Amino acid sequence: MEITALLLSRIQFAFTVSFHIIFPAFTVGLAAWLTFLEAISLWTGRPLYRRLFDFWLKIFAVAFGLGVVTGIVMAFQFGTNWSELSLRTGPIQGPLLGYESFTAFALEASFFGVMMFGRPRVAPSFYWIACAMVTSGTSLSSFWIMVNNSWMQWPVGYEISASGVFIPTDWSAIIFSPVVWVRFPHMILAAYITTSFCVAATGAWYLLDRRLHIEGVAMVRMGLGLAAVLVPLQLFFGHLTGDYVHDKQPAKFAAIEGRWKNEKPASEVLIALPDEASETNKFEVSIPYLGSLIGSMSLTSEEIGLKSFPKNERPPVLIPFFAFRIMVGCGLLMLGLAWYGTWLGFREKLTDQRWLNWCIFLSFPLGFIATLTGWFTAEVGRQPWAVYGVLRTAEAVTPSLTVQQVTISFAAFAVIYSSISAAGIAYLYRMLRAGPEETHHEIGEGANPKRPLAVPGGSPGTPPDFAE
Repeated sequence: MEITALLLSRIQFAFTVSFHIIFPAFTVGLAAWLTFLEAISLWTGRPLYRRLFDFWLKIFAVAFGLGVVTGIVMAFQFGTNWSELSLRTGPIQGPLLGYESFTAFALEASFFGVMMFGRPRVAPSFYWIACAMVTSGTSLSSFWIMVNNSWMQWPVGYEISASGVFIPTDWSAIIFSPVVWVRFPHMILAAYITTSFCVAATGAWYLLDRRLHIEGVAMVRMGLGLAAVLVPLQLFFGHLTGDYVHDKQPAKFAAIEGRWKNEKPASEVLIALPDEASETNKFEVSIPYLGSLIGSMSLTSEEIGLKSFPKNERPPVLIPFFAFRIMVGCGLLMLGLAWYGTWLGFREKLTDQRWLNWCIFLSFPLGFIATLTGWFTAEVGRQPWAVYGVLRTAEAVTPSLTVQQVTISFAAFAVIYSSISAAGIAYLYRMLRAGPEETHHEIGEGANPKRPLAVPGGSPGTPPDFAE
């Protein structure tokens, strides 16, 4: 394989995106989780929920910062590595990213400080509103990113000028594209499920360590309970996403399926080793008729194979083929754990099954793996197009870029990203391992000292009330 500036730019962007996406996938769900905890804390008054909130708020702050740091650099690459893409699609992508700044970043910047430091200074109801605004901001940020990416996956509402620039002609078609409204819920649900399994796995960790029992049980039950509802919804939106790929990106669909020639009826390849040189699959295990059923809800439909497309319009096969199966496998594992754990929780037998707690603890990375492999499936499957069917990736790269320049910038990114992420993840690990503080002093409207040198929370010697 020839090493070119285009190839290195693609690898560099994939590298930075892969580092970045794990933090938003965590913090988007964690912001909603914190808002929920604050709501039930206000509603019930139970100190347990406040302890959980304060603990996860610190985790959220560190992960949010890492997400911002790793995300800023990505924007610069549009100018350094993908200047042709920026030049030609700027009239569409520029405003979409601007809307993200005006709406999402404005909400996050306005209320993040209140969420972190404002509890003693604002009313409880306003503090909850601040949490909800940060949640809305993180979700809006995901929305505009998905609108932008979905337009690149299926461009609508534009015309191309004589100079090759994409001019928007219908913003409602761009923003309300049906592809957006399938992929955005799919991404948000991925974030929520990732967070729910992080919470459940952390609780299982404490149960295995035989400490923080009350907090551990609450985390496992709430995390698995949320996942038990959301994973089936995610499978539904995953199916809808597959429908759009089948109808609008047939070459990507054929690569995901590992289907080389047209079949009627089509079989579903469960596992195989696709060989692009010979255009066949090795060690294939498939189920007859299932491919037609999945693709077109018919037992007799004809499904398109990769050989129907010119070689220079086919995506790479190996990455979408295996990434899709890993994503689905992670989803099914999470579904089984969530349903079985929730069922045991209803029977008050969750803490008796130590082997299950080990499984829940080891499930910590499943959501991240599923999110990353889903993103690989979507983005690698889009190749060789930067804007599907209209602008090739080879035409989007900066023309003057050299291999030496990308090598230097890639090496710098690798060192910086690895250092920052390693330090941040190590710090997160230490905080997760420590868990919610054993001694928690209520700091709120009713607990603040009213006199200098007074003791907050009651008279000296009065133990805090941690009763369930």
